[in-house]
Amino acid sequence: MSDDTEEQNGDGATDDWADAFAEQEQAEQNSADALIAEAEAEAAPLPNLDGSGVVPVSEDVNMDVILDIPVTIQMEIGRTKINIRNLLQLNQGSVVELDRLAGEPLDVLVNNTLIAHGEVVVVNEKYGIRLTDVISPAERVKKLK
Repeated sequence: MSDDTEEQNGDGATDDWADAFAEQEQAEQNSADALIAEAEAEAAPLPNLDGSGVVPVSEDVNMDVILDIPVTIQMEIGRTKINIRNLLQLNQGSVVELDRLAGEPLDVLVNNTLIAHGEVVVVNEKYGIRLTDVISPAERVKKLK
């Protein structure tokens, strides 16, 4: 190779290193700018909670956005535990004893969260439930803890 070719290769390598250092300096400057912007950013305001732990609903809340969300509602008469041997012996006419007394209110659950108690009623030849006690939101929050 001639001296001219070596000088060109050497200059090209020097230019590549200079470009790499310039890119690194620019990246470090961008990172520093981002940190400064983050430090200067305002803290997001948090809603005030009352003693119940529930966020107070203001007048300007648009409830329309959640009104069409489907939820599962279920009524629970009672529960029991049996072993598989007894489960396999069940047939038509078998009676399974539950953990509740006759006349005790049923549990009303929405998405597996207890929201009320009620009693069974018949309306137009269909079963229904009359709510006798609705669990307050504050009590529901306490049960989550």
